[in-house]
Amino acid sequence: MGTRKRIGILTAGGDCPGLNAAIRGIGKTALLKYGYGVIGFSSGYLGLIRNEYKILDERALSGILTLGGTILGTSREKPFKSSEYDQYVKEKPEIIVENYKELGLDCLVCIGGNGTQKTAWRLSKMGLNVVGVPKTIDNDVWGTDLTFGFDSAVAVAAEAIDRLHSTANSHKRIMVVEVMGHNAGWLALHAGVAGGGDVILIPEIPYDLDVVTQYLQHRMELGKPYSIVVVAEGLKLPPKKKSKKERTVPAGAYIANQIRKRTGQETRETILGYIQRGGSPTARDRVVASELGAFTAEMIHRGEFGRMAAYKGYELVSVPLQEVAGKVKTVPEHHPLIAHARSLDTCFGDSIPH
Repeated sequence: MGTRKRIGILTAGGDCPGLNAAIRGIGKTALLKYGYGVIGFSSGYLGLIRNEYKILDERALSGILTLGGTILGTSREKPFKSSEYDQYVKEKPEIIVENYKELGLDCLVCIGGNGTQKTAWRLSKMGLNVVGVPKTIDNDVWGTDLTFGFDSAVAVAAEAIDRLHSTANSHKRIMVVEVMGHNAGWLALHAGVAGGGDVILIPEIPYDLDVVTQYLQHRMELGKPYSIVVVAEGLKLPPKKKSKKERTVPAGAYIANQIRKRTGQETRETILGYIQRGGSPTARDRVVASELGAFTAEMIHRGEFGRMAAYKGYELVSVPLQEVAGKVKTVPEHHPLIAHARSLDTCFGDSIPH
């Protein structure tokens, strides 16, 4: 590559819509605006450890804007996480540093969620020039108001809820739909509001099943023969009474079973699962990923390393990876969307709307 600057890109963690748009945004800006060389590592941090990569030229970046998944592949490899089954774990960070230097990289771009950004920060502490790009359908990366992948997941979940309305109405049932989100309720909140969920249960708001069932029964008394309950997968479930052990059943299945027992109404659960992560990104996510990607290349050109590209409102900024690492952005109790949903008679399990 001579004196030409060279950057490496990897996508780590779970896949989500918009990853290819971000790769394209970073790569094309770096190539065309700044004249950098660009390579892409396969399978996240695993490719960096194994030194598996490919050259990302204009041809490789062409036609990928609308594609779901990631052309680089991904994995949940965590090079700093010890494992009794992996005798090389102590060497992995050192191998990464060695490969980075041998490839003559001027910067490593790490596209991913919370775990990816934590690893990126630790690599930056080892002396590597690293820039993070936030992606996740959960929208829970600390330090940014928005991540790409989120809008696409909300659209998929909202459409599923739309479809459940018709079958719930036809059979006069209570339909419980579980959406992704780990320990943050952003996806359940937005999809629930967009899909007209009657009950939305998220990890951030303590819920009472008696309140939920009273509300559902009240709807029946008002002549509303069906209801939609949206549940975040990370909802906290009460431990088993006898053993005090944590429940291992999906949150949606548990809530549906409890509603069925307590109300006697026909109740069905639907767990959306991985369909929320697949497919083409929405127009909004394509814009967000492209903006974050182009901004990342600009950060590299300015020498802003050890930082993550982020949104503050509609403004693109960079934030220190040290502030991002190890934190999760959860839904504030008094978030405006929660207040607005309550005014629309939505129940969050903590009180019966009036």
